Amino acid sequence: MTAPYIQALASDGAHRFSKQPAQSLTLLTGLGVEGDAHAGVTVKHRSRVARDPSQPNLRQLHLLHAEIFEELAPQGFALKSGDIGENVTTRGLDLLGLGTGTRLCLGTAAISVERRMNPGIRRWTPAAASTGQAARRRD
Repeated sequence: MTAPYIQALASDGAHRFSKQPAQSLTLLTGLGVEGDAHAGVTVKHRSRVARDPSQPNLRQLHLLHAEIFEELAPQGFALKSGDIGENVTTRGLDLLGLGTGTRLCLGTAAISVERRMNPGIRRWTPAAASTGQAARRRD
C-alpha cells in the first residue's frame, strides 16, 4: 500500500470556480493560502461578503481526495485537480474520516481540521506553523 500523499496543489488570486495548478503553496497562519482569493480572516465569498463582510472566513484552505474524481467519472464528470476550487488534492488519505481537531502535516506546514464543508470537503486552517511554511506536491 502506498502512503498518503499530496497529488496536486492549486491557487487563484481571483474569484473563479476553478483554481490554477501550483508547484507549491505558502500557508499563512490564520489566513490561508498566500495569494489565494479566499485567504483572510474575514469571509471572502462574494455572496457572503454582501450579507455580512465581518463574518469569519471558514474557507481558508480546501482539501479534496483525488479518489472522488474516479467515483464521479462514471456519472459523466471529467474532473481534475483544482477544477472544483480545492487548494490541495490528496491521494490515499481518508479526509472524510478525519475528525475535528485532527492535525496534518503538509510539507513543513501543520493544518488543523476545523469543520466539514459541503459536499464532504473539510475546512482546514494553517495552525501552529509559522508564516511562510510551504506545502509541496509529490512529483
